[in-house]
Amino acid sequence: MFKGLSLCLLFSCALPIAMAHGEVASADIAATVSKRLVSFDSQPLPSTGKATPIRIPAVLSLPTKAKRPLPVVVILHGSAGMDSRGPLHANDLNAQGIATLELDMWGARNLTGGAQGRPSRVHDTLPDLAGALAYLAKQPGIDSHRVGLLGFSWGGVQTMLAASAPINEELKQASAVRPVAMVAFYPVCWGYNRVPGYTFKQLAPVHLLVLVGEKDQYDDDPHACVSLISNLPAQDQTRAQVVVYPGAEHGFNGLEAAQEYQDPFLHRGKGGMGKSAPDPRARDASRKAVVEFFTRNFAPVAGNAQ
Repeated sequence: MFKGLSLCLLFSCALPIAMAHGEVASADIAATVSKRLVSFDSQPLPSTGKATPIRIPAVLSLPTKAKRPLPVVVILHGSAGMDSRGPLHANDLNAQGIATLELDMWGARNLTGGAQGRPSRVHDTLPDLAGALAYLAKQPGIDSHRVGLLGFSWGGVQTMLAASAPINEELKQASAVRPVAMVAFYPVCWGYNRVPGYTFKQLAPVHLLVLVGEKDQYDDDPHACVSLISNLPAQDQTRAQVVVYPGAEHGFNGLEAAQEYQDPFLHRGKGGMGKSAPDPRARDASRKAVVEFFTRNFAPVAGNAQ
């Protein structure tokens, strides 16, 4: 995957780097966003087993001129850790008056990222998300009824699990918050209902958008996510949508150069070499899709899917 940045480096340098690529909101908009480092304890869930809580660092971005209480989106990074994708989408959302909380799950564990430097299973990081939701519920100026999730790859799998009815209910019970809208980028759709523990048979009362590349080498099938959603109950399918971007690879919405790497989950679990690569057309289209999705689902009438 993409090479990650430490939280402190990302916090101090993400805006200048992204702006140099001409990929974020204007400097005037950036100046109206308050960014600060925060932290909170992870919160174990029944399905993840007993675990000692750990301290999770994060970047909280609050649009200062937007009407409060603010809707908020929790951003969940990929296997490589924090990189350009988080700030890119955070800046877009902040410009629309939506707060963001980007978690540094690898920094909390002193992990280097990649297939060899991440937890053994995505479930190990669901307590991080539960802790984030509980933290947001206590923040003044945040609307706990308008909370969303945005995840990339590993974080996309977290998002899909959080959208499943059983785990979603655990998150709600643990944090008193149910996210109403979720966006999962390239969440390795072949594995659900095949790999033990990765069950996705019933959608929680939330809205879900899945964004994938046609040439993603984890699924090796541009229809994998479409097929997954089509097997949900009919009433759940009405709240889920899949967009497949022609010619796009895994990691298409990043700014980093193309990279090749090994991962045991590539090629439908056969493992081997894979590729992540930026795709300007797919990146721009997905940025617009993310903003439209959250603004629509955070609207005063349509925003509550609880």
